[in-house]
Amino acid sequence: MLLLLPVSAFAQQKEVLSLPEIIQKIDSNNILLKTYGLRAEGYRYSADAATAWMPPMVGAGTFMTPYPFQKVMDGSDKGSVMLRLEQEIPNGKKLQARKNYIQSQGNIEKATRAVTLNDLKAQAKGQYFNWLVAAQKIKVIEANEKILEMMKKIEEVRYPYNQSQLSTVYRAEAEIQKNRNMLLMPQGDIAQAKAYLNSLMNRPGNADFRIDTTYEPRFVASVTYDTASLATQRKDVLQMNESIRSMKLNIQSMALDRKPTFRIQFDHMTPLTGMMPKAYSVMGMMSIPIAPWSKKMYQSEIKAMQSNIGAMESERAAMLQETQGMLYGMQAQIQTMQQRIKSLEQKVIPALQKTLDASFLSYQENKLTLTIVLDNWEALNMMQLDVLDEKQKLFQMIIDYEKELFR
Repeated sequence: MLLLLPVSAFAQQKEVLSLPEIIQKIDSNNILLKTYGLRAEGYRYSADAATAWMPPMVGAGTFMTPYPFQKVMDGSDKGSVMLRLEQEIPNGKKLQARKNYIQSQGNIEKATRAVTLNDLKAQAKGQYFNWLVAAQKIKVIEANEKILEMMKKIEEVRYPYNQSQLSTVYRAEAEIQKNRNMLLMPQGDIAQAKAYLNSLMNRPGNADFRIDTTYEPRFVASVTYDTASLATQRKDVLQMNESIRSMKLNIQSMALDRKPTFRIQFDHMTPLTGMMPKAYSVMGMMSIPIAPWSKKMYQSEIKAMQSNIGAMESERAAMLQETQGMLYGMQAQIQTMQQRIKSLEQKVIPALQKTLDASFLSYQENKLTLTIVLDNWEALNMMQLDVLDEKQKLFQMIIDYEKELFR
């Protein structure tokens, strides 16, 4: 049994997932992301089908056969049985252009997948950082409970000697229960984050795992934001580029509608009388798309597509310009929040900690009442939790910044 204990303990250890591992699982397992791959594959098959020819047409019937009850003067007037074969011969360049256009639709789906993945990454980071902050809050609350327990024991020891009041013992017990009650909210946040991350990874919502609590989000400020580099980073701009490219390929395909298509027709006639020879007819046909009443259709469609492309290009330029200004503003807000948190952590909390230590020392020497110590403890406790709330806001600001940078 002693030999099996380490094995069973190892088997019961929870899986630890870092943020990159969670994002990798989302990328490979998320059901929503799989739909874009299936759509892109569907467009690939449709593109292969675009180069196929129309099937040949086969027909059989009569040729120059008189109506019933008509007087036939000669055997040649009985007509013939006719077999017809017909095949349309498309323009190869038109088929290839159509194939290129359909394939580009698949590229749009892939770009859309990248946009969706960026949104899912932001959601995963938000839940991961909420878990991080909740775990830190639990540590703070549990550490503070030890201080409260010590205060309660001191009061219980002093009470029989009339050095404390019964009300202060109850006050210490109330503060302990209040502190324990504060654990419920971060514990609930962790449970919610775990279920949400499991759903993003396409796992059962109650699947148990832990995160790397040593992870610390970092923000690296940029000196400048160039619209050219933003155009290569932002996924929605890449999606728009693919849409513009697809529309240009569609224009090329529609422009080839001015080229003719061909059709060949072969007829074989077998006379209904032996006096006439077998005969055949071969006919080649060609469409005339440059006719005024037909070319107007594809010319107008091309102009409409060109106008839409111009609108999308202007929208892309406006989007990049707006993003540039937005990123500068978000960077300034993040840096301000970092300075605020740094000041609280390095100046305010140490000062409150010293106040609590000094008052607790005086309390141990029976120079201060428990109420004053509890007030100092509560001020430190609330400030520690407030700093963690500020950190949570900072992490969300970093998430929004990265989402906007790589949207």
